[in-house]
Amino acid sequence: MNLPTASSLVPSRVAVLLLVAGLTGCGGGADKPTQTAARVNKEDITVHQINQVLARQPGLKPEQAQAAAAQVLEQLIDQELAVQKAQDFKLDRNPQVQMQIEAAKREILARAYAEKVGESVAKPSADEVRKYFDANPALFSERRIYNLQELAIEAKPEQFEGLKEKLAAAKTLTDFVEYLKGAGIAFTGNQAVRAAEQLPLDRLDGLAKLKDGQTVLTQTPQGLQVLMLAGSRSQPVDLDRARPAIEAFLSNQRKTELLKQDMKALRAASKIEYKGKFSAPTAAAISASAPASAASGLDDAAIRKGLGIK
Repeated sequence: MNLPTASSLVPSRVAVLLLVAGLTGCGGGADKPTQTAARVNKEDITVHQINQVLARQPGLKPEQAQAAAAQVLEQLIDQELAVQKAQDFKLDRNPQVQMQIEAAKREILARAYAEKVGESVAKPSADEVRKYFDANPALFSERRIYNLQELAIEAKPEQFEGLKEKLAAAKTLTDFVEYLKGAGIAFTGNQAVRAAEQLPLDRLDGLAKLKDGQTVLTQTPQGLQVLMLAGSRSQPVDLDRARPAIEAFLSNQRKTELLKQDMKALRAASKIEYKGKFSAPTAAAISASAPASAASGLDDAAIRKGLGIK
């Protein structure tokens, strides 16, 4: 199980960046080191720009640094040439382009602020890590690899009860699929092998209780989802191996909660006026009812993606 650990990448990445920093200006004894990697017409491309790109490449090994840096440099040269031509065409004055630039600037500043708020979060203690480990056996001590078959069914609420009865009466999932086809009910099928940590946490406990061949039915915005556990195998993880991933998860969880509280305080201390069709009564009605995502058809992840938030 390859649990994500930020610490496992740090030594390699630091070594890569240190190596790349020495790639320029070290060919001859008389040459002085320079931070300029290339000059495109009158504009410089620096080693810092190369390092910034390389820092976002997980798993890059030190021995790959020189080739990777050269490849990144060529891409930065192409990018710089395109930027210069765009400026020649005055595309930077295009209203749509200016809006995109401003949106990118806002996203970068908002993310920088979130990171600043998260700096005050303390590292989880050993007791907290142990408590989380013990509270989530499906992720660790009883971890399994799941072979799942999924049906995403397009259905209206008045069809749900009938579909549940048909699923319960079907001897196999194939029998239920044949029923859907005969009834003209639209659906899509999918099969995948997923480790416990690759499944939604709010669904994992339910799946962990299933035996091979059993199904679970849940409602979705489009209708119903059927998950059948076609098979599984045990692959537990001990505390020592799980610790880095648990620490990272708990830290991120704390940062998210801290940022949420901070944002709530900022809203309370600010004057926010809704205008036009987004007037205060409408906004209040949305916040007081089900989550806005339920009414809009968009989930929070989709909205965050549209805002440029990773």
